[in-house]
Amino acid sequence: MHHQYRLGIDAGGTFTDFILADRDGGVRIFKTLSTTQNPTQAIRNGLALIEEETGISPTTLVSNADLCINGTTVALNALITHTGAKTGLIATSGHEDSIEIRLGHKEDGYRYDPDYPPATMLVPRYLRCGVRERVLSSGSVHTPLNEDDVRAACRHFLAHDVKSVAISFVWSVLHPAHELRAAAIVREIMPGVQITIGSQLYPQVREYTRTSTAVVNAYLAPILGRYVAAVDAYFQDLGARQPVRYFQSNGGLALSAVVAEKPVYAINSGPASAPRAALYLGESYGLKDIITVDMGGTSFDITLTCGGEANIAKDIDFLRYRIGVPMIQVETLGAGGGSIGWIDAMGLLQMGPQSAGSVPGPACYGKGGDKPTTTDANLVLGYLNPGGLVGGRLPLDVEKARAAITTHLAAPLGISVEKAAYGMFTIVNNNMVNAIRRVSVERGYDPRDFVLNCAGGATGAHITALAREMGINRILVSKLASGLCAFGQIISDVRYNYMAPIAARLEGATTAKRLNDTFKQLEAQGHADLAADQFGPERISIRRSLDMRYVGQVHECTVNVDPFDIDEAALERLKAAFHGRHKELYTYAEPQSPVEVVNIESAVSGAMDRPARMTIAPGQGAHAALLGTRQMIFDASGVAQDTLVYEGARLGAGDVVMGPAVIQEVTTTIVLEPGWVAELDRHGVYVLILGQHVAQHNKALIPA
Repeated sequence: MHHQYRLGIDAGGTFTDFILADRDGGVRIFKTLSTTQNPTQAIRNGLALIEEETGISPTTLVSNADLCINGTTVALNALITHTGAKTGLIATSGHEDSIEIRLGHKEDGYRYDPDYPPATMLVPRYLRCGVRERVLSSGSVHTPLNEDDVRAACRHFLAHDVKSVAISFVWSVLHPAHELRAAAIVREIMPGVQITIGSQLYPQVREYTRTSTAVVNAYLAPILGRYVAAVDAYFQDLGARQPVRYFQSNGGLALSAVVAEKPVYAINSGPASAPRAALYLGESYGLKDIITVDMGGTSFDITLTCGGEANIAKDIDFLRYRIGVPMIQVETLGAGGGSIGWIDAMGLLQMGPQSAGSVPGPACYGKGGDKPTTTDANLVLGYLNPGGLVGGRLPLDVEKARAAITTHLAAPLGISVEKAAYGMFTIVNNNMVNAIRRVSVERGYDPRDFVLNCAGGATGAHITALAREMGINRILVSKLASGLCAFGQIISDVRYNYMAPIAARLEGATTAKRLNDTFKQLEAQGHADLAADQFGPERISIRRSLDMRYVGQVHECTVNVDPFDIDEAALERLKAAFHGRHKELYTYAEPQSPVEVVNIESAVSGAMDRPARMTIAPGQGAHAALLGTRQMIFDASGVAQDTLVYEGARLGAGDVVMGPAVIQEVTTTIVLEPGWVAELDRHGVYVLILGQHVAQHNKALIPA
């Protein structure tokens, strides 16, 4: 009975989610509170909870699992709270301050704000050591490496108890020998320290980005190294037959050795699995253009897939640090169930980004919180079950919610508590819609062409209101929505990125050969790495991307292409792809202008087996799941109406619920505003359609 289970673990800021899948398509979700001080404790607690509910002991589960996957916020939390390792930087003399100069301006959105403070430096000035060496943009050596400078830096670092060292020299990607020699000296003098070499971690042209990426990686390496060692040891003690896989920000799985060495790839690993889950849900309907929104207790994360590919961003400022390596583009804002409502200096109602978190939590939790939050507003509007959340294990106090909204918002604004609650609901939704526009409209996509996919425990109450605001008329809500990222992990593939710098105009047979040969080398390395991880060639797939620009442009844009042999004639295909992408992003192209390539990259994936799909029995009609009615408010008048409430666990495949209504699942609540219709399909997904589109939907979508 080997390989009976697959386990996905997603550690979030408030909850850690566990998804347990078995061979027969049984999928179950479990939640436990995250333990940020001791991340492995939440895993132990979760496995104990699974044993309590299923009778399967941790040893039986892990020793019979084909895969245990961990998506972790350990790196993310260390970056947010600035609790990484003490890090030193060895840079080309005169370039020690590139991470502080930051290309000469603040991040987008704050460029002209004189009061916006500078970012906290991960490497303080006294731990940034310049060494004499210089490589020119041609790749030739102008000044040889001064090895004594490197030794002096090591002695300085030892005196200050530095635990991790980043090495990043100017133009090192064209001539890595100096960085490699410096690393050898550091290893010799500081044997216990972790080393990050810029030209190996991020072999791309752009000195500031490469140095900043190397520094972030070095800052996180000791912490993530300790974490994966602890998790690996714990699972080995339980009899794991397969190594634990870790989820990366690029949307793929990796072995612990890779994550420990390149933790910068695991920073945003939690929400990065959402696109994979979304595509899996959409598969039955042939849907490939999906926006996923995930609202938890603290934050709201948005991801987008177009044509079956997730939006990948690279060279971005993440938490104020420039990171070059490719990450699934996740737009995050402080809008969760715990977001606090307040009145600004203009007398206007605002929501967040401050959050009540899980301690003390929203006022209605009755744990001492007295600030009005999103959850309190949803309770006053009638959307949440006053009997409590998580199957009644978390009771809610309506009176405390009303009191908090009255005291802080309704009374000062001179409006009713109901109107204030609907105002809070509307403002939170508007904040979320603005963020959705950032991943869609601002990247050349029209949200009305997409389906909205609901993830996270708190999203269901807002999902139809968000769709209405965006002009989207179709929504997917899985029964597993509140643990969708953990589910995304157990159906993901292994994925590694390989990069090289190539600065050349897209002209001539020489450039074509150079591009072709370099891509082939990168992909051969990918094949070798995946073969070592037991993947046959038939399970390996490749996606290429090139950073290109018009000659004379300052910034390049990334163009994704399928692999093909590049000869001189094929350069025209690359140019055409670039003109097309440039037009999508900036509304114009210049087909007559010469094009140059700056960097190239291959993403190499190894396909994993998928567990069987969840199936649910046919329903007896929605009336069989009716629990009764509740007073709910659906517009700014603040007037409540009697609204039907259904129990999700009693609905079966084919059952249809007409809005206005609420469907109460164990770990989420789905609010259907007037005009929406929900149908549960046999794979446990609610398909929500806006009234006037139901007829077309039924014609166009017969589930596979």
